[in-house]
Amino acid sequence: MTDLATLTAEAAQGAAAGKGGDALSLRLAALDLPKGGFTAAARADALARLQAMGLPGPRDEYWRYTPPAAFNAAKAEAIEIPADAGDSPLFDDIDRLKLVFVDGRFDASASDAITGEGFTLDTLAAADAQADHWAKPVYGTLEAAGQKPVLRPFAALNTLAATDGVLIRVTGVVQRPVHIIYRRSAAAADVIMHNLVKLEPGSEITLLETGMVGARANTLLEADIGEGARFHHIMAKRASYPKVGNGHLFARVAAKGLLKSFELSVSGRMMRNESIVDIVGDDAVAHVAAAALGDGKDGPFHHDNTVFITHAAERCESRQVYKKVLKNGASGIFQGKILVKQGAQKTDGYQISQALLLDENSQFLAKPELEIYADDVKCSHGSTTGALDETALFYLRSRGVPRARAEVLLVLSFLADALEEVEDLELRLRVGERLEQWLTARAQAELG
Repeated sequence: MTDLATLTAEAAQGAAAGKGGDALSLRLAALDLPKGGFTAAARADALARLQAMGLPGPRDEYWRYTPPAAFNAAKAEAIEIPADAGDSPLFDDIDRLKLVFVDGRFDASASDAITGEGFTLDTLAAADAQADHWAKPVYGTLEAAGQKPVLRPFAALNTLAATDGVLIRVTGVVQRPVHIIYRRSAAAADVIMHNLVKLEPGSEITLLETGMVGARANTLLEADIGEGARFHHIMAKRASYPKVGNGHLFARVAAKGLLKSFELSVSGRMMRNESIVDIVGDDAVAHVAAAALGDGKDGPFHHDNTVFITHAAERCESRQVYKKVLKNGASGIFQGKILVKQGAQKTDGYQISQALLLDENSQFLAKPELEIYADDVKCSHGSTTGALDETALFYLRSRGVPRARAEVLLVLSFLADALEEVEDLELRLRVGERLEQWLTARAQAELG
């Protein structure tokens, strides 16, 4: 069998003949790929798929609102690391297992000992040498399945080129969250990480992701949720300094399983997060939600959420709740779809995307979709864009609340529905406190 390095070299020479070939050939030539390991077959398959689809162009339907140039570039743009770019204190005061990655590489000295009841945990870089590792039949499978009906080139690129990540097999109910902390030490850190969580039937775990991944980041999480298993996920990667980020969640939910994924994003430069969820078992539940705060005062802000949930079983529930608060020329995007396949009766699908524009220079673009092939379903979608409620603002000010504080309270009220998707009360309070701190600091800065 031809090795992956040879295949990649051949691709770099010949990809220019295909769709988006020039960009793809340069992108492939800049990669330093892992060699051998149990992931070799999945990586070779990802390369073949990537060659066939090419990198996206501005005319691609699912990239019409987000210019792909920064993601297509062969190398990441160097971005200065600010002096206060330390760890986010968001979950520092809770009991959790801490795993630290610096520029996409596991830092054992800064991490907790990898021990715990109800799960086994390895890093991708260390486990790849184990030919019979449990993750071998799972790595890249959800990503590959999620390429239909919409092509997702950067997800295939991730499976091909990821240098590290976390591999978690959950066999019981894990009491404390696993917390992945990202740190950046190089100005031009170009990070590609692939995380994988396999929940056996009846198991449960909470996964937290926080920190600054890199100047450019391509992260992917595959979550295979077994029958009756429960997976809670909170992602709050620090984007409060200019950066380019592309995140992916691929989840498969079996019968009576539960997925709850929440994303917090504060400022940034060019962010695109994709959630692809396949509900395959009866009576399963899948909720995905996000709260994004964008202020163009610090530089360009563009935040894109693209969601695709497929119902392929009976009596299942899905929720998409996306809220964005935008000001000073910030841009927000939402592309969400619910697909109900034939036979997926009693489906309950709900989708809402809303933006609060705090000035006339910001914009929100939404593309909600429903595609239904079953006749006994309850599906709805809605999208709204508006400004602060002047009546509510007047009410608060008439009772002595300063205008800046009143605006913070109204924004928090607007985001409340998204925050409710965080099931754990303690974690929800931590996220709410972070939102309030950010909003209050911004309001005070504007007052001078």
